[in-house]
Amino acid sequence: MKTVYVCNDTVTGIFSGIYDAWRAGKQEDECEIALRGMLDFQLFCDYVEVEETEHKAKAVEALIKKHLGRRAYWEIYHAVLSADRRKGDAVLGTMLAARGLADSTKIMDHLAHPKVEKVFEISRNVIGEAHSYKGFLRFRELENGVLYAEIEPKNQILTCLAPHFADRLPVENWMIHDRSHKMFAVHEAQKRWVIVWGEKFDESVFDRVSQKEAEYARLWKSFCRSIAIESRTNPRCQMQHLPLRYQADMVEFG
Repeated sequence: MKTVYVCNDTVTGIFSGIYDAWRAGKQEDECEIALRGMLDFQLFCDYVEVEETEHKAKAVEALIKKHLGRRAYWEIYHAVLSADRRKGDAVLGTMLAARGLADSTKIMDHLAHPKVEKVFEISRNVIGEAHSYKGFLRFRELENGVLYAEIEPKNQILTCLAPHFADRLPVENWMIHDRSHKMFAVHEAQKRWVIVWGEKFDESVFDRVSQKEAEYARLWKSFCRSIAIESRTNPRCQMQHLPLRYQADMVEFG
């Protein structure tokens, strides 16, 4: 009977599920990772609720880095951030497949394996979206002086974006609001960034921008309109470089 480990859609949750399957000595066809709330119930399966702990997650992280290497770790880490509902099972299958290799650090070269191919595919998708948001994300200054940005990504990319902006804005207080997943990346000036979820904020504050911000936004929109050449407007070409889903949170299109 196949054992299905049910966990939350978080890095800690999925890694905890992998920890339990690994400790049980399961083979690839004997176990599966499923995300809570996204279950496709099957006959003749034993469903196990995963107890999620930081200890389990860190143990799996150390295992991957030691035996599969850092390249595989980053591919797996980005895959776990994906919106794909089968990501946990793909990561587990990749790790179990690596056990059969003489050199487990070469696992990501075995793209003929469907689980490895899946991890590579969804990892590329996450990295690509994060790269796009590094260019398309726009901060605005609130009345309280905090720099605030809103995004609606498909994947959980805040941990990909936060180090990028912490490196570029180390002396600023800023926050990035992931509306899709109800999470925040919060950075206090001269300190480390943190991820916050499950907290309630007075979201009316996010609409109150400083006078300086409102003036700069007006000037920026005016500049973008003035340099545009109406006869050369090509919406189709524009969308190839700047998809519509990014435009809603950009000053230029406000």
